[in-house]
Amino acid sequence: MLVLALDTATPASTAALVEVTVDGLTGVAERRAVDPRAHGERLAPEIAAVLADAGLRPRDVTAIVAGVGPGPFTGLRVGLATAASMGQALGIPTYAVCSLDALGRAAGPGRVLIATDARRREVYFATYADGERVTGPEVAKPADLAALVRGATGGSLPAGVLVGAEEAGGGTSMAGLVERAAGEGALKYGDVFGVPVEEHLLYPPGAALVALAAERIRAGAPGEALTPLYLRRPDAVEPSARKAVLT
Repeated sequence: MLVLALDTATPASTAALVEVTVDGLTGVAERRAVDPRAHGERLAPEIAAVLADAGLRPRDVTAIVAGVGPGPFTGLRVGLATAASMGQALGIPTYAVCSLDALGRAAGPGRVLIATDARRREVYFATYADGERVTGPEVAKPADLAALVRGATGGSLPAGVLVGAEEAGGGTSMAGLVERAAGEGALKYGDVFGVPVEEHLLYPPGAALVALAAERIRAGAPGEALTPLYLRRPDAVEPSARKAVLT
């Protein structure tokens, strides 16, 4: 089964083709461009390019996997709208995957902090143990998150942060839950977090996205709505009252 993976939850737009078999996965082709302001311009040409690289056509794709974030509003919507429209046009299922989970899986064994740039001097983050999510996803200021990574007390993260940390034995901090970090947010604020950063792993790999949906794909599970994972309210808000136009 040939699967198209798309992700625009970070400054990178990624399109990849992955062959899913009973025994495993095989990467076919992948294209990525890093430009936080050009997801709309980059993604469609990348999809065309990976298909051309593999000598295939859109009708050869049997399923689509999309990273649903968390991520900035505009870029994230580009990937999800593209995946949903292609799935509908081709009559094939679409599957949703948390973009941070793809990075966590690709990071491999050990206790890893995944952090992507949320702008506004914040990061989206989650922690993983051997590729399985332990806490998050959440959004926080790097300094507040770093205090928890170091095991400091008196952190000022919002309510709801560190979901699962207590069950993992971390209590109100992530001390002992993190050995290293990955993601472009981790690289950007690596000096703040104070843990080794996997500089080669900044953006969700296509193969990892597909791996997280592989069981659903093999089982022929029904397609899913691609609901974006927003962790913040949008900047634009509806006015609280109408303005008078007559003086």
